[in-house]
Amino acid sequence: MGRPKKTDAPDLSEAQELTAGLIERLTCRTDIKTQAFLRDTKAPGLRVRVSNTGAKSFVFEAKLNRQTIRRSIGDVRAWTIEAARSEANRLRVTLDTGIDPREVERDKLTAAVEKHAAAAAHALTVGELWPRYLAEGKPKRKDAWKPRYRADLEAMAGAGGIKKVRGQGVTRPGPLYPLLALKLSDVTEDALQIWFEREAKAGRHQATRALMMFRGFLRWSSARPEYRKLIDRDAGKAPAILENLPRNTKRTDVLGVAQLPGWWLGVEQLRNRTASAYLKALVLTGARKEELAALTWANVDFRWRKLTIADKWELTRTIPLTPYLAQLLATLPRVNDCVFASTSKSGRITDARSSHNKALRSAAIDHVTFHGLRRTFTQRGRSVAPAGAVAQIEGHQPSATAEGYAVLPLDDLRPYAEQIEARILEQAGIVFDAKAVPGTLRVVA
Repeated sequence: MGRPKKTDAPDLSEAQELTAGLIERLTCRTDIKTQAFLRDTKAPGLRVRVSNTGAKSFVFEAKLNRQTIRRSIGDVRAWTIEAARSEANRLRVTLDTGIDPREVERDKLTAAVEKHAAAAAHALTVGELWPRYLAEGKPKRKDAWKPRYRADLEAMAGAGGIKKVRGQGVTRPGPLYPLLALKLSDVTEDALQIWFEREAKAGRHQATRALMMFRGFLRWSSARPEYRKLIDRDAGKAPAILENLPRNTKRTDVLGVAQLPGWWLGVEQLRNRTASAYLKALVLTGARKEELAALTWANVDFRWRKLTIADKWELTRTIPLTPYLAQLLATLPRVNDCVFASTSKSGRITDARSSHNKALRSAAIDHVTFHGLRRTFTQRGRSVAPAGAVAQIEGHQPSATAEGYAVLPLDDLRPYAEQIEARILEQAGIVFDAKAVPGTLRVVA
């Protein structure tokens, strides 16, 4: 047989010493197969693969545990023949030790991906994770944030710069806003101590509340495997911070029996009739200030004598509408959907502190908070009704009700609610006629 011409396509049935000319003449018959291989004699396992489209590349092929292993080296235009032989020999040595080069490559790729992910996670900031916390976080033993607390979380981390609703100027950034720029890995005891000391200058109680909120974020983050190694769950419990927290003293302010008449008279004399009715209703129902402020006319049932109000633990709770309170609400004008309406953006009363302070000064009472009015209902109520009934009307968490107390149907709860109202009116010096025309309620000295 004559020697093949240099212009002939190489014989693929035998290994040959690879040259640039052989590779250039290498072709694949498109009518037979999709690819063909030319073996090299100098580097066992080295092949040149040609596809039916004409694309050519160096590949390594060998057997491991009777299985064919093939790994691409690179395009013939990018790799020289000698470089391809060196790579094929390296892969051959790896294979001879019983290691699959493909596994080595996969391990390298996995390690690179993990390294990249770790670097990205290490660079993650509090601000980048905060929206997910708002969306997925929740308080202990609860399904979701209460709307008011969620709004407070957003406000605490707000950038500020918004025109004030009351007064002039714009709002300042929330106490948590400076922490949003920190990387998770940079949230340390020292960093939080510096932040807390700076925020405490503007207001220690506000800074403390912000700290408690942020500690919730730390707990949530540390409970997730992807962030657990990046965050210090206890960073907010640094001794230097705890030593500077305001003393957590339990408030016990309440209207005493002797103070009730003067307070009631002071509230009755307020020019703002809506605020006057609102303050009285707080004492007569024991409701939290926001629960009562959000009351709408649609949730006042004069026919069946009941109120449905927002609740801290459940979405709503229904309580009896007692006789005096029914007449008190009937005297209010129906300006909009809100019972305690105002000209504010929300359409309802938002801050009755100014009116309450006037009533306190009129009665020569130093200080009683809105929660103190709730405690007043509790104390007056327990003198005439079971503690469990008082707690049910107030909307205490079920676990806080008296042991062994069964939640009562509304009609069974009504007599207790009316007894409590009667006791408060009696101690406030109010003579009430349930049949009186609304607007004729009066104070008896």
